[in-house]
Amino acid sequence: MKRALIIGSSGGIGAALASALEARQVAVTGLSRSGDGLDLTDPASIEAALDGLEPGFDLIFVATGGLEIAGQGPEKALSDIEAETLAAQFALNAIGPALVMRHLPRLIPRDRRAVFAALSARVGSIGDNRLGGWYGYRAAKAALNQLVHTGAIEIARTHRQAICVALHPGTVQTDLTRRYLGRHPSVTPDEAAENLLGVVEGLTTEHTGGFFDWRGDRVVW
Repeated sequence: MKRALIIGSSGGIGAALASALEARQVAVTGLSRSGDGLDLTDPASIEAALDGLEPGFDLIFVATGGLEIAGQGPEKALSDIEAETLAAQFALNAIGPALVMRHLPRLIPRDRRAVFAALSARVGSIGDNRLGGWYGYRAAKAALNQLVHTGAIEIARTHRQAICVALHPGTVQTDLTRRYLGRHPSVTPDEAAENLLGVVEGLTTEHTGGFFDWRGDRVVW
């Protein structure tokens, strides 16, 4: 791996990924809202940020996401569902990464292995949902998983060595999860980055379109 693009490089996991890749002597291009004005909820912002990039990335990692958006926490009941909150969840957690995927045909090479990965969450699994609640976040991550899976099918037709996956990082000690850690085992962003890169390094084209956790185990859809 020679070049990597990290979307959300100022966040806890994104910054840790960038540092871990640089330690591996990978040339990292980082884009974020705070550093570059990249707003994944603004299509024009995404186009402006990605249009000027030179092709040839061996890894494109979307390390963004939001559990609480505009101060709205996860819904606990159907009565908590609000249209604006649902729309905001989809804009950040599903539509934004999908608009990044639009640029894959140009940004990744055709003649060698390349990986596109987007941070998802186990709570986005429909088959593994036994607790309910968290409607917007669950639904947006489920949508992200489908978008990645569908995009992987198309990309494989022209980029035969490309791999597109959704990844669950586990419970990571970041601002996103701080209020919801409870008794769940958690890891630091640095640990999460090493775990995720270990999964990325072990992927083959047989894995494209899949949803995997930080150990490399497939997560049920």
